[in-house]
Amino acid sequence: MKFTKLGRNGPDVSSIGLGCLSFGGIFGVATEEDSFRTMDAAWDQGINFFDVANIYGNGHCETVIGRWLASRPHRPMIATKAGIVNGPPRTVNNDPAYLRAELESSLKRLGVDHVQLFYAHRHAPEVPAEDLAGTMQRLQEEGKILSYGLSEVAPGTVERAHTVHPVTAVQNEYSLWSRQPELGLTQLCARLGITLVAFSPLGRGVFARDIADPARFATDDFRKLVPRFAPDNWPHNRSKLEAFKTYALSRGYEPAALALAWLLDQGSHILPIPGTRTPTHLGEWIGAAEIDLNDDERSGIRQILPVGWAWGDRYSDALSASVERYS
Repeated sequence: MKFTKLGRNGPDVSSIGLGCLSFGGIFGVATEEDSFRTMDAAWDQGINFFDVANIYGNGHCETVIGRWLASRPHRPMIATKAGIVNGPPRTVNNDPAYLRAELESSLKRLGVDHVQLFYAHRHAPEVPAEDLAGTMQRLQEEGKILSYGLSEVAPGTVERAHTVHPVTAVQNEYSLWSRQPELGLTQLCARLGITLVAFSPLGRGVFARDIADPARFATDDFRKLVPRFAPDNWPHNRSKLEAFKTYALSRGYEPAALALAWLLDQGSHILPIPGTRTPTHLGEWIGAAEIDLNDDERSGIRQILPVGWAWGDRYSDALSASVERYS
């Protein structure tokens, strides 16, 4: 595993992190045993950065990680988030007292006295970015967090917060089928020395060798709400993904590994955090950090999956309401 800096002056973290959302069952049943095996496999492969949030499984994902930490000597760096209040209706809360209380609850579930990184999961528009940064600065000064980040925000919000207290990481969806961060966010993060943490870097299963199939999604699968999987859009997307898979395999790569390698190739400040429920799926992409793309491969990927190729939005209207838009 290769390593990179978390932020300009932060610690060395694995160039690929582990997203822990799926431990909460959002993509299907995830047993605690399987979650433990997945975290063991990630640690054994050199991944030392785990990403979670207070709302993942309504605290269940943090609890699972806490139990794993209590039963292992392993000490990965943990990032968690707060700010989204599950509804109905779904709202965003950046009030200092709320963020502090949610952080305290997260620390209790995780069984730790601090986390490496604490995000505002969304930015509440009524709270100035400067005030949010001040809240995070106070939590950092108290030692409850070692750094802070922002999630699903516009470049302007990052700049405003950064002027008050340096932002370590910005987390946004970024992958071969979600390219919006390229409209200014990736460039800003590179200039300011901020790590861009790319969540859903494998498109919620679409870049796996066994491409996600909407017909097999469980009734409560989150992806049923995603327009890209809708009947009018999915056949187009599936044909493009099949072409990418064929290309990846022809080059000797797993499709998931090539998709992550492409992300890593976009800049040394990009940190993808793919999620999985099984060590088997982790094995499909763990080698991405060792892939060095050449110009022919960059061109091949660009021809198959040009910017804007995906049909359908990445979120439903309801879920996108709290995401800051800048294009």
